[in-house]
Amino acid sequence: MPTPDSLTTAQHHDFDLEVTSGAWPSDIAGEVIFSAPRFDDALPSGLFGFGCVARLALRPATHGAPADRFAWRVRTIESPGKRLHDLVPDVFTANSVGYQSPFGPPNASNTAPLVWGDRLFSTWDAGRPVELDPATLDYLADVGSIDSWGGPIFGTETMLPTILSSAHPVIDPDRNGMWSTRLRPVLSPSFGMALSVMWWDGEGTEVAVWPLRDIVFGGSTHTVSQTRDWLVLSDSGNFRADPGEMFGGERTVTVEDDAPVWLVRKDQLLATPPGTPVDAICLRVAPPSGHFYARYDDSEGISVIWEGMDLTDLGLSLRPDDLDIHGRPIAPTAARLYNMAMAPSTLMEVHFDPTSGAVTERAVRRDEWAFNLQLSAMDWSVAGQEHPTYHHVDFQGCRPGAVSQRAATLYDGRIDRAQLGEETPGRLVTFRRGSLEVVSAWEYPDTAELISSPTFVPRTRSTDDRSEGGTHAGDTANHPGGHDGYVVQPVLSDSGFRVELFDAAAVGAGPIATLRGTRRECVPLILHSAWQADGAVRRDADRLRFSDEINEARLAGLDDAQRRAVQQVASDLDAQASR
Repeated sequence: MPTPDSLTTAQHHDFDLEVTSGAWPSDIAGEVIFSAPRFDDALPSGLFGFGCVARLALRPATHGAPADRFAWRVRTIESPGKRLHDLVPDVFTANSVGYQSPFGPPNASNTAPLVWGDRLFSTWDAGRPVELDPATLDYLADVGSIDSWGGPIFGTETMLPTILSSAHPVIDPDRNGMWSTRLRPVLSPSFGMALSVMWWDGEGTEVAVWPLRDIVFGGSTHTVSQTRDWLVLSDSGNFRADPGEMFGGERTVTVEDDAPVWLVRKDQLLATPPGTPVDAICLRVAPPSGHFYARYDDSEGISVIWEGMDLTDLGLSLRPDDLDIHGRPIAPTAARLYNMAMAPSTLMEVHFDPTSGAVTERAVRRDEWAFNLQLSAMDWSVAGQEHPTYHHVDFQGCRPGAVSQRAATLYDGRIDRAQLGEETPGRLVTFRRGSLEVVSAWEYPDTAELISSPTFVPRTRSTDDRSEGGTHAGDTANHPGGHDGYVVQPVLSDSGFRVELFDAAAVGAGPIATLRGTRRECVPLILHSAWQADGAVRRDADRLRFSDEINEARLAGLDDAQRRAVQQVASDLDAQASR
């Protein structure tokens, strides 16, 4: 079985979980927030469905759960695009990159939660970050006006703009703001993306954007990483839009074997008037990586843990009529999932020297079992980013039943079919930062299960140990870096969703406690996750209103019914904001 059937057949819904093994510790608190797309039969790829957020409470008897139960609560992100789709669904049509409509393409916002103190955001590569109410998970606002982002990338004004951004912006703890990217398609010398950097200070409706001089590439900027002084950007390399496929042809674009990396000094950007081109330092790294994380302390240079996604092409979705690499029909329930990895994944500690332009591989691992490196867990406190100790990574195992012959033909000569012989176990693995020594690992031999999105949760301190300040919102442990706390590991399975809790210092010892739904409920595909402390409530702020974006140019292509839908959504959101 390549993946659980429930990845695409289960429905997102609320339920409660109970401890079924071990003992739930008393020094854990807060919530884990998960992002996920809602699967839509109209879309050829499940990665473009409208987004929702799920919240796992780490204390019992919260969010309406009984005294001995833990709440799993899900909310669809009721963004302007989602609301317009619900009002006039017939005008929305699907293609290989999501929905199109007379209003423009909706922001699916389905990929990653982003915690900024007591504020919560949801992100996507093809839309602005979206702010959510951390208490209710209600939609609050998109970040930054259309005009401040530079306007629509294709030049046509619409209510729902095409803004290509990053699914992983970062929060700058020293400057108290958000860094992200903006991409703009260009046609010369060939089709590609011109790259800009975005900055938002968290207040108001305007963002600042600086184009990077002479930077054009073929992919996307899935991740933004940072040190104290530098931004680290890269072509993620694992998703490339294929214009021919978008117009109904077969996919011919493939991912590259390496990727460009750009270093930009933060203070250089902030000292430059927005809109003015800024120079970047250009490097290259192999293999491409969807996710990479820099050590915040850059006093000895820029050190990055680089999570390679070798020959993982997220632009290739599985079709109902596909055959897998062994000539077997793709499982009907796997259709619309992405084509899984066609090679083991490389994990590296890379050092970038911005003065010389040198790229040094300090440590490299490429183990035969390391297929489908998906998601990881780290300590996101400032101290944890300055001096990381442990890095926890999910490997979902080799899944030849989710690799299509179509993909194998497209990558003929670049893959070793012998490596894709049979399904192999998933693993949660703890690596030591710097050396990438395997500290410990836990294996999931049941290949009918799929592990997804581990999250590091710091220990809470006792009252006697509390001190002023701290690196997290909330009272957390004094030993940052990724070893002093817990790893929350969700397991997706047709026999019922479960959450396993590990001591972050000893993952290999196995789960110390397990939560299961009281009715063995299943959960569909979930993507990235983040930990948030207890007690966050909506902060008063000057936020962008959908009604602020309405003008005659953006309404010009709409008929009367569509105009009424826009006004209805604007009125409903204004009323919600006033409550």
